[in-house]
Order: sequence, then C-alpha cells, then structure tokens
Amino acid sequence: MSEYLNNQNSISPLDVYLFHEGTLYRSYRSLGAHLTEEEGRQGVRFTVWAPHAQHVGLASDFNQWKGDNDPLYKMPDSGLWSRFFPGITEGTFYKYEITGPDGQTFLKADPYAFHAEVRPATASVVSSLNGYQWGDGSWRRKNRAPYQKPMNIYEIHFGTWKQKEDGSFYTYREMADLLIPYIQEMGYTHIEIMPLAEHPYDLSWGYQITGYFAPTSRYGTPKDLMYFVDRCHQANIGVILDWVPGHFTRDDHGLRLFDGTPQFEYADPRKADKPGWGTLSFDFGKPEVRSFLISNAIYWLEMYHFDGLRVDAVTSMVRLDFEKSEGQYVPNIHGGYENLEATDFLRQLNEAVFQAFPHALMMAEESSAWPLVTSPVHEGGLGFNYKWNMGWMNDTLDYVETDFYSRPHHHNLLTFPIVYAYSENFTLPLSHDEVVHGKKSLLDKMPGNYEEKFAGLRVLLGYQMTSPGKKLLFMGGEFGQFIEWRDQGELDWFLLDYESHRRMLKYTAALNHFYLEEKALWELDHGMEGYEWVSPHDASQSVISFFRKGKRPGDSLLVVINFQPVKRDTYRLGVAKPGTYELVFSSDAEEFGGSGANQTPVKSEKISWHGQLHSLEISVPPLSISIWKKQGRTRARQQTEQLSSSPNEIPKKRKTTQRRKTT
Repeated sequence: MSEYLNNQNSISPLDVYLFHEGTLYRSYRSLGAHLTEEEGRQGVRFTVWAPHAQHVGLASDFNQWKGDNDPLYKMPDSGLWSRFFPGITEGTFYKYEITGPDGQTFLKADPYAFHAEVRPATASVVSSLNGYQWGDGSWRRKNRAPYQKPMNIYEIHFGTWKQKEDGSFYTYREMADLLIPYIQEMGYTHIEIMPLAEHPYDLSWGYQITGYFAPTSRYGTPKDLMYFVDRCHQANIGVILDWVPGHFTRDDHGLRLFDGTPQFEYADPRKADKPGWGTLSFDFGKPEVRSFLISNAIYWLEMYHFDGLRVDAVTSMVRLDFEKSEGQYVPNIHGGYENLEATDFLRQLNEAVFQAFPHALMMAEESSAWPLVTSPVHEGGLGFNYKWNMGWMNDTLDYVETDFYSRPHHHNLLTFPIVYAYSENFTLPLSHDEVVHGKKSLLDKMPGNYEEKFAGLRVLLGYQMTSPGKKLLFMGGEFGQFIEWRDQGELDWFLLDYESHRRMLKYTAALNHFYLEEKALWELDHGMEGYEWVSPHDASQSVISFFRKGKRPGDSLLVVINFQPVKRDTYRLGVAKPGTYELVFSSDAEEFGGSGANQTPVKSEKISWHGQLHSLEISVPPLSISIWKKQGRTRARQQTEQLSSSPNEIPKKRKTTQRRKTT
C-alpha cells in the first residue's frame, strides 16, 4: 500500500492553520507519535494539542513516567506542543505529562495514538501503520453504494461471538479464519462490528472510548485488524465499523479535561454531560474538535479500508434536550432544542467523507423523527446515505411480542411503517440494543409454545427480509439464541446440538440466499414503485399481503404473512396479472421446522378481489411467511404438461422435442 503517513519533521504552518479552521481532515498524519528520521537520526516525533497547558512532557518507562526532564516545545500561537526524540522505537509505552493552568500535573494517553496497552493498563504505544501489503484492490475498485443492490448485515460484538475454551478472546487474525466462512455460508453481504476503538471497560461494549485512533489491543495489533478487513474483502464481504462521535468516557487518562480545562468537551456542563450514560459530549462548535473527529472517521476508512461507519447515537448529538428535562439543557440561540453546532458538524463530516470516499456507507442511528437525515447537505439534509429505521424496529417488536389474541387490535403496527418507509434510505435493524437489559432474545420475545416461538421468529425474519430497506441482524438471532445477549461470554453455540436451532439456522441461511437471488427484494428498495399492498386490512385474521417489485415485471414477488397460529385453508388474494403462481419460499417447510404441507402451483381465476380483476385461492399455513411468484410462459406450460401427464405417459410430442434438442 502507499505510505500515507509522511516523515515530516514537524507539523507545517498550513496544517496548523487548517487544524484551527476545523478542516485538517487527516490530522492523524501530523499529530500523535510518528516514527521518522530527523537530521540523520531515527526516532519519534510527538505532537499534541493542549492549548491551556503550562507544561507538556513525554513520560515513559525510560524516565520513570516523569516528563519534567523530557519536555515538548510549545509552538507559537498554536496550542500545539511538539518535539522529536531520537532513539525511541516502535513498541515504546508513553503518556503525556501535562501541567494544567492551575498548576496540577497529571498523565494523559495520546488522543492520536495508533495503539494502546491491553487494559487495564492505559499507556499509549508507539506504532507504525505503514508497511501492510493489502490484497483487496479488486474489492475496492468494484465496490459501490448499494442503493440498488442487496445489503444484509450481520452485526457482531468481536469479543463475544466466539471465545476460546479458557474464555480468552480470538485475535483479529484468528477471527478471519472463523468468521469469514460462516458469513459466506450464511449469505450475509456485510459485517458490522461494534466499536473497536480503544476503551477501558469491557462492559461499555466499546461505546465509551479513550483511544479514538487505536484499534483495541484486546484482539491484537493495528496490522492484525488490517489483515482481518483485508481477508473479508477478498471474500467479497463488506465491513462496517460502529463509530462513536457523540460522547466519550470520563476516565482520567482519556480526553476529559485534557489540558486541565474542558478541551474536547463543552465547557458548560449542561451541554457536556450525558447523565444517562455518565459520559461527556464533544464540543462540536470547536474547530479543533471537528478536525479531530472528521480525521478519525476518514482514518478508519483510509488506513483500515472499512467500507463505512454506523454513526452511533445521532439523536443525542442533534438534540440539546436528549434525556434531559427542562432546566437541564440550554436552548439554542433561536430558543429551540436543536444543537446547531452538532448538525453543522454532521453535515461537514458527511461532505468530507464522501469527497474522499464517494461510495462509503454513512449510516445514522437516529431514533427521533429528525427530518432529511439521508438527504444531501445542499438540500438541507444531514448528508448520511442510510438511517437505521428505529420506528420500524419498535413497531415490529411491539407487535411480535403481543399475544396472539390481542394482535388484531394492534394491526396498525404492521401497516403504519409503510407510510414513512420511503422518507429516508432505511436499514431495518434487529440490533444488539433489542436483546439486552431484560428485553429478552428475539426467540424469547415470541408468544406461544416452544414450536410457536420458532415459527414466530421465522416469520419475524421473513417479514424483515421482505420489507423495503436494507437489513441488519445481531449475532445469535440467526439460530435462535434463547437467552438475551450476555456481554461477557460467547454465544450459546451448543444450541446447535438441538434440531430446532439447527433448523432455525438453516432457515436463516436459506432466507438470506433467497434475498440475494431475488431482485424484487432490493432493487427498488428506496422507491415506492417497489412495494404494493394486496391487502393491509385483514386485521381480524392478522394476515398481511403485498407485492415486492423489481425493475422487470417478471421479478415481482407476492408475499403473504400469517401472524396467527391458525391455518387459513382457503385464502383469496387479488392479483393484477392473471396466470399461474408458484410457491417459491415458505417458512413452513419441514426442513425449517414447519408442517411441510405441499402447495402446488395455483392458477388465477377471473374473480374480482382486493380491487383487482383476477384472484387466486391459496392455503396459508399457521405462523408463516409464504412467497409466491408468477410463472413465465415457458415455466407455466411445462407445469401444465407435468400436471396433465402421469409419470409413465409422457406425450410423444414432448419426447420428440427433447430428442431434437440433444441431436
């Protein structure tokens, strides 16, 4: 790969200017610890932003962690401190010793460090990112935004997907050998990894960060992570990183009061405090903080080749009143709750990212009804290209957790999401947040007996797969993890010793591959022409039916979902086009744990129904999703001949036709 990190002697005047302007989008090339050569000597140049510090020194084990005799030099009118130290090599542990404006001295990890000690140790580690030989050129050349392509994301927590027998973690390199074949077999297009930036506390899941530029050392080195992403790309698997620009942890060695003052965070505690999480918000109006955060986003895409970022907790950034009551927040200059600095930051972020990486995925986890999240900045939007559809998730899970008797009274939870389905470019998430803290696993959310729980989960995943929008499923949901996610141990892989869970896994894989093959399920995901109700109104029987459409009429799929454990033997559906319809996918197949009732192709009748001139009558299994497809002329003719002939009485004309084709 090209060597992105230059060997300059110090940060240039232009970089200083851009850093303070908030537009130094690759500030990691200048700030931090860089192995270099100056005046013929090998060593490391350290550069750190600490504008209110009286003194900054380099502290390490070679000076007993006291930096008073190894000072950095303050650059005039910059707030930056820098110095070249000869003889320091890769792997050296270090911190900055900072004396704040009040005379207090303390140690801080490097905000721009590329590597860190394994927790609970907290020192930064000198590390070079140059030299890794990438092999994913083909992937990067052909990779494009998936607006009209399938995108089915498997969300994982790296440390608890699988663990070694002694409970220790697999490394980035070891996980490449374990996870990639599984993803390929299951038919996912992307992996989304929960935050990997260095964090001190395992049970924060990576959402409370101290080292924004340091991949967590729990699983290996920076180049080990490069290897993992590289291997994924070579296997045609995209990789998305969960990214946390909204807040940071209060740990003493981190960003809080970095130079003895609120440097990275807002000075006003009413804007800085995230009381629900015990964290601090970045000061999005400060240009140097913008340079830091936007550089960090570009860093993961450039240095580690991630395909995109899932931007965490956007709502907490754009709303001053997030999880705060009146009096706990300061309204903006117009008297509103919008954080104008945060919205400007997000627009600047997305413009910078897409200028550098036009086909990157920038996915907002935004849980309110904030408008135009995925609209371009020049149209007044925030500039993301995808948004998690939290409304769909909440409505859907509320519905499937409702007992069967009460479901007819909550039918609107199935029909209302289509009203806003095309207001943004949506991803439909069934994420980690929905299977923790007493919320139960997806399987355990389902009402009914043992078999009905599995049938209900098959319906839920089928409903997600056939609804408009890209897809995301958290690990464990694919095989029916019975208890909610435990954030310390691995998934309950032993459940695959039981037939019901094996069949559930087989169902999910079959559903994923069916999704990949059927253009109607993704080609028009973001246009209303890709969806048409057949009947949204059958609340009494808890059945919905609709068409998903591709660009070609022959790709259309008729989807029928029964949310009750009751079979509907004679269920009539209106269709616009007459012909023979064939069942192409059913969650009720015996191999998936269903009844396996055989359903032969059904020919439509000229009976008006659901506002259509034609209709067909089918049998709808209990708690099931059935997907039908109109046969083409050739397929329909072959089917008719097969039905009209016994196996021993093949018409001579057909035998002649077959013989002519083979000569």
